[in-house]
Order: sequence, then structure tokens, then C-alpha cells
Amino acid sequence: MLTKFSSSRFLGMVFTCFQKFKQQRIPAFSLLFAVGLGLTLAVSACSPSASNNSGKTQTTSGTTVRIGYQKASTVLYALKARGELEKAFAASGSSVTWSEFPAGPPLLEALNAGSIDFGYTGESPPIFAQAGGVPLVYVAYDPWSPKAEAILVPKDSPIKSVAELKGKKIAFAKGSNANYLLVKALEKAGVKYSDFQRVTLTPADARAVFERKNVDAWAIWDPYLAAAEAATGARTLTDATGLASNRGYYLAAKSFVDTQADALKIVLNQVKKVSDWAKNNPSEVAKFLSPALGIDAPVLEIAEKRRDYDVLPLTDEVISKQQEVADTFYKIKLIPKEIKVKEIVWRGKINNS
Repeated sequence: MLTKFSSSRFLGMVFTCFQKFKQQRIPAFSLLFAVGLGLTLAVSACSPSASNNSGKTQTTSGTTVRIGYQKASTVLYALKARGELEKAFAASGSSVTWSEFPAGPPLLEALNAGSIDFGYTGESPPIFAQAGGVPLVYVAYDPWSPKAEAILVPKDSPIKSVAELKGKKIAFAKGSNANYLLVKALEKAGVKYSDFQRVTLTPADARAVFERKNVDAWAIWDPYLAAAEAATGARTLTDATGLASNRGYYLAAKSFVDTQADALKIVLNQVKKVSDWAKNNPSEVAKFLSPALGIDAPVLEIAEKRRDYDVLPLTDEVISKQQEVADTFYKIKLIPKEIKVKEIVWRGKINNS
């Protein structure tokens, strides 16, 4: 039984995990997710609180705001490239640092370790993080789109409906938004979560086995969805319409929210400006992302045109839908305990002026 677990040892393990990710091209999403969740559960009970004991909000002067991002997360990647956030903080003598992550779970593990203050993920990673005791806060949401994720089968597959996936091999990223889509689609079709063969892989590895027809279906999101459709002619059994909201979330460390509320509002303001640009310029976004993602701009434009952008405060309806995701994952034992999403929602006002 664990009685003591030092913060330095924890950070060392996290660092080793990231080093291995860089050195080995392995199915890292599921590996990092399992390792990250396991470490989080192990240390959450004995991790010191990072909140400000004075209870007072600090000014932004002279601080460093640390942002975690993914290349496939359009807004934060574009915000980094444009340098607008650095300009917004320059007057106060503050600075910005950026850390790139391959997926949402390791990004949130870095937030737990105190390495970043702010980031963006799909709907599922924060649920796993909250269940593991990560001190995070939902600060805004992005509508994204239920059209931007789907369950695919090869173009010549005899499978014509979700119900026919019973007993079949299905590839997906464990703990991802596509994982939730798969659960809800199978549930609607009368197929139990235990009644198919789960093949949990990163998008890149899943694409490879899907093309070799080593799996019967693949649950995936854009832009990987659009790329697979264009390259292989894959057919869509169902997208998330009527099944999953497929929202994205802007998340922050609780310590950052508690002590740097002014800085948080500056970040959200700049994120909103880039989000508005992305929403109104799908062709430009596609051309911008193409070199980074290695996906042709016309394919990315398809993905951009079927998604939405915005930076919005969490409403009771949005919180309720996110709670449904959490309850579903608890029901099928993907998270170890029940959680209440509303307990970690920031109620501050997003200043979009």
C-alpha cells in the first residue's frame, strides 16, 4: 500500500514517460492514458494544494502563463503561431511558454504535475482527469460538431449498420470522444459494450490497421476522419448526430484560476479572437494546418467546414451533457468512481471585448 510518494519522484516518472514517447513510436495514446491515470490515482491523495492561501487574486504583472497545446487543436496552435498572446501580456512584463502534447490525457497529466496552466481537449479526457483527482477547472467550451466524428468501415465492407458490429473488431482511442460515440451508437443499436472486440490505438496506428483491414470498423474524429475518407473511400456507419455532442473544452489548473483570474481572462479573450478567425476562414485554416498535420489542405477544408468554433461559458445544459459522458464511463467501469462535473466549473465571465 502506498503511504508516501514524493512530488519529485512523480515528476521524474512523468518526465520518463514523455521521454519514452519521444524515443519510441508505439501506440502511445492508450499507453500514456493508462500510465497517466494510474499515476494520478496514486498521488492525488497526497499531492499538495497549489491554491493561493491568501485567497486573493494576483495581478498578471511579471508572471509566466504556460499553455499546453496539440497541433490538431486548431485555435491554440494558431494562437501560438500568431504571437498575439505574447503581445497581450507584454505590457505587464508577463510572458508565455508553450508545450506541445500528442493528446489530451498527457496534457492534463502535465497540468496535474504543475507544468502547464491552460489547455484544450475533447470531452472525455477531463472526465478521466477529474476521476483521478487532477485539480482542473472547466473555463469555457467549444461547440465543435457531431458531424466531426464517426464510425467508419472499409468501402467494400459487408457491414451496413451499427448493429452488425456485434462481435467485430473496432479500433478507437480509449478515453477519447470517439470512445463515447462508440458506446452510445452501440447502445442505441442494442449491442452491449462487452459484445465487440476492442482495439485501442492512436489515430495513426488505427489508420494503419484499418487500411490493412485488420479491424472491421474505426471510431475516429476530424481531421483524421476526413483524411481516411479521402484516402480510402471509407463509408460512414454513423456520425455523432443524436448520439454525442462532441464538444471541446478549455481547461485550466485550479491554482491558475484561483490566483490569476485576470490572466485567465486575457488568455480567453485572445483564444476567442483566433476562434472567430478560424470559424470564418476554413480555407485559410486548412492551408495553415496542412504542413503541421501532413494532411492535404483540400481534405482539411472538408473537416473545417463541418465543424464549428466558439469560446463559450458552460451552461447548465452543457454541464448536464458532460455529466452524461461521465456517468456513461462510470457505468462501463472506465473510470473508478462517480464524479460531479459541476463541482469543477468556473463561473467567471468571459470578457470578449
